[in-house]
Amino acid sequence: MELKYYLLYKPFDVLSQFTKEIPTHRTLKDCYDFPSDIYPVGRLDRDSEGLLILTNDNHLKHRVLDPTFKHQRTYLVQVENIPTPDAIQQLRDGVSFRIKKKEYRSRPAKAILLAVPPTFPERTPPIRVRQNIPTAWIELSLTEGKNRQVRRMCAAVGFPVLRLVRTQIEALSLGELDVGGVLEMDKQVIYDQLGLKTKSRS
Repeated sequence: MELKYYLLYKPFDVLSQFTKEIPTHRTLKDCYDFPSDIYPVGRLDRDSEGLLILTNDNHLKHRVLDPTFKHQRTYLVQVENIPTPDAIQQLRDGVSFRIKKKEYRSRPAKAILLAVPPTFPERTPPIRVRQNIPTAWIELSLTEGKNRQVRRMCAAVGFPVLRLVRTQIEALSLGELDVGGVLEMDKQVIYDQLGLKTKSRS
C-alpha cells in the first residue's frame, strides 16, 4: 500500500468526515478528490477551521491521536470581550468543564492574548458581531483534544468563542495554504515536523 499524506485548510461549515449526516451538509469530499483509503487524523468541529491531516498511515494516526504522546496543537481563537490577565492565567493553569455529565480539568496549556489580530481571510458567513462588545484573539496551545475543548475552556473563563482556527500541530503548520487548500506532503517531512520517527528509523 502506498502511504499518502495531505494537509487541508478545513473551511468553516465543513464536517471532518466523508459522509453527510443530512443532505445539506458539506464534507471533506467537497474540498478535494482524496483517494478512497484516506481518512482525517482527528477532527475539527463543523464550526471550526484550520489544519487537518489526512492519511492512510495508521502508525501516524495512532501516534498523533494517542493522548499519551501529548502532541501540541495550536489554535488562534477570537473571543467576545477582552480577556483579563486572570482569565489567561486560568487557561494556562487548567480549567474545569463538563463532558458527558462528568467534570474534567484541562491540562496546563500555553495561552497568550495577542496584541495584534491575525490576518485571516474573512469567514463565510462572517462571525456574529455586536457593535457594543469588543473582541480579542488568544493563541492557545494544548496537548489534548477533548470534544469542543477550546470552546469549553474559553467559556469556562467567561469569554465565548466567535471564531476558532487551528494553525499548527507540533511544527506542522498551515503555512501558505488558503482556505480550502490541500497540500500533499512527503512522508519524511511530515514525520519530522510532527517529531516522529518513521518505522524504518525506529
